[in-house]
Amino acid sequence: MANTHSGFHYLLTGLRLLRQPGLRRYVAVPLLISTLCFAGALYGLGYWLELLLDNWLGRLPEWLDWLRYLLWPLFALTAVLLVFYSFSLLTNLVAAPFNGMLAEAVEQHLTGQPIDTGGWRALAKDIVPSLLSELRKLLYFALRALPLGLLFLIPVVNMAAPVLWGLFSAWMLAIEYLDYPLANHGLHFATQRAMLRKRRVLAYGFGGSTLLLTLIPLVNFIAMPAAVAGATALWVGEFRQQHSAEKSSAGT
Repeated sequence: MANTHSGFHYLLTGLRLLRQPGLRRYVAVPLLISTLCFAGALYGLGYWLELLLDNWLGRLPEWLDWLRYLLWPLFALTAVLLVFYSFSLLTNLVAAPFNGMLAEAVEQHLTGQPIDTGGWRALAKDIVPSLLSELRKLLYFALRALPLGLLFLIPVVNMAAPVLWGLFSAWMLAIEYLDYPLANHGLHFATQRAMLRKRRVLAYGFGGSTLLLTLIPLVNFIAMPAAVAGATALWVGEFRQQHSAEKSSAGT
């Protein structure tokens, strides 16, 4: 329970950090992108709900009308998770460069130390590993999302599908947002997963809190920059010192 609370705590820390004067300029562009994408998500949510309710529930015979009261919340939750998670991926993809700068600024604000990225040579050297890391992340997502998506089509089993999808979304959101501060230190997808596997409850707590934030109307517009700032605070509070010690040990 302590780790779950910590995950939620770091997201709240991210929300508070957004109000810091020195960080506001890094929030403006991600906030604009987030607003536009979530406005599209609301439109998509309405479309999917109408499609599910009219086409699926409308086919039920009259003697099964009572099932509408059970299936409507299930379909509504399914549509919410699918639409908002899809648009979260799109939003993060478009805003990735700005989120990286926000994570760097937040870490410098929290530690008082600039991040040594190694300059342009290190950046150029890191391009190929970064692209491979992103491809691995997409493959990792697809190999798990497709079977989970099929569960929605299996009678009875589909009752548990939204819960499983919610857990998977929480895990992926933790990976997605922690990628920004960790990538600033040259830590890519395989290393990120290894670190989070050791702290699964913490990861689910942070990712689940982020997922809930994206589902709150109006508040979801600031979910992305808040999650980036919160993930950076999580990195500084939980992983940074350990990584520095391991890096020093490897150097010696």
